[in-house]
Amino acid sequence: MSLFSAINTAISGLTAQSTSFGNISEDVANSQTTGFKRVDTSFSDYLTTSTPTANEPGAVVARPDYVNNVQGAITQTDNPLGMAIAGQGFFAVSQSTGSVNNVPTFDPQQYYSRAGDFTMNAQGYLVNSGGQYLNGWTVNSKTGAADQNALVPIQVNQQTYNPVATSNVTLSANLPATPTAGTATAAAPLSSQITVYDSLGTAHTVDLNFSQTAANGWNVQVGVPDSTTGSTDAGSATVNFGAAGDPVPAGTINNVVASATDPGITVTGSGAPGSAATLQFTTNFGSGPQTINLNVGNYGGTTGVTQYAGTAYSLLGLTQDGVPPGSFSGVTAQANGDVVVNYNNGQSRTIAQVPLVTFNDPNALQSQNGQSFTATTASGTPLAESAGTNGAGNLVTGSIEGSNVDIATEFSNLIVAQQAYSSNAKVVTTANTMMQVTLQMVT
Repeated sequence: MSLFSAINTAISGLTAQSTSFGNISEDVANSQTTGFKRVDTSFSDYLTTSTPTANEPGAVVARPDYVNNVQGAITQTDNPLGMAIAGQGFFAVSQSTGSVNNVPTFDPQQYYSRAGDFTMNAQGYLVNSGGQYLNGWTVNSKTGAADQNALVPIQVNQQTYNPVATSNVTLSANLPATPTAGTATAAAPLSSQITVYDSLGTAHTVDLNFSQTAANGWNVQVGVPDSTTGSTDAGSATVNFGAAGDPVPAGTINNVVASATDPGITVTGSGAPGSAATLQFTTNFGSGPQTINLNVGNYGGTTGVTQYAGTAYSLLGLTQDGVPPGSFSGVTAQANGDVVVNYNNGQSRTIAQVPLVTFNDPNALQSQNGQSFTATTASGTPLAESAGTNGAGNLVTGSIEGSNVDIATEFSNLIVAQQAYSSNAKVVTTANTMMQVTLQMVT
């Protein structure tokens, strides 16, 4: 081996250790960067000649060793949009290239990231600390199904929640079986008030007054104080409960009969055991006729309205499907990837679902700015899956994933790189001294 070869080999060692030092420096600098994946260094030896009797060293080359498949520590955050991935997978994100008429435009290149510290910007998009826009599947507001054919930037619409007129009311209560017709207790109606909404979202009260007419029979009168039809009486019907010899168990609804003298209520349902017992009435609160179905249970069923032992009326449950108007109050992320918009009327709406993208070899992804990556031929085809399915990791909401850099390991590598660099430098100086000695031989 010539002295020149020794110098060239040592210089390649200096270059390789400089590369290693650069990777260590990058790792240490990003030890607190959300979703950052460290870069280790591997060394490869290139020989000039190698035979059983001679060996001519060539050079050493440092190559980056990407560690994208090792998870960083997951920590909790008070950000309701913060998401960490426990396991394999990446968030699909987009890079903005500018805006047209205040609408952002995006690079057609798809990017991937583990940085889940998303916040909502002024335009309603979910953006992480690297400046990337979170992509997801849009959700149909009517069917609730996610369109898994396309990944698009998620934008939160902060418009109001439109009101929904009440069309169905479900009552669950127990009427006392102890009072009998003609007693003072039975003479006093037992009442429930229902809050319903018209098509404009205005709340109105509907009164239900139960009066016992027989041992197992009750008259229910529906009153609508806010009606604009000129009468607050929406009609009445008789609800009969099972007794000995009836086809239904005692205390459950046997039949419902609309009043012929106080019309306005229509009884729907087949009357067969197990079918719904529903009273239908129509009223007008000033915004047009509104039909409301009052479900009082099932024929022969123990849910809904029953008549069991007792001396007092027991209201067990009362629900209705009307909704008042609501204003945007916030947005949250769910563990299944759903992005949910919340309103101050108690309603919520799922607008998108966040999938996780997996690769056969995530370590072969190409690093990009903002701790993001792009797919390569070696990484394999990106596969978007729902969280927790087909090898994709689970989403941990209200949390973020930190860097997978271990400072102690990096400092150890730093010491090794420093010593290796000094050793290669010593080889250069020693070879130089030997060359000087050689040159002095001819003087």
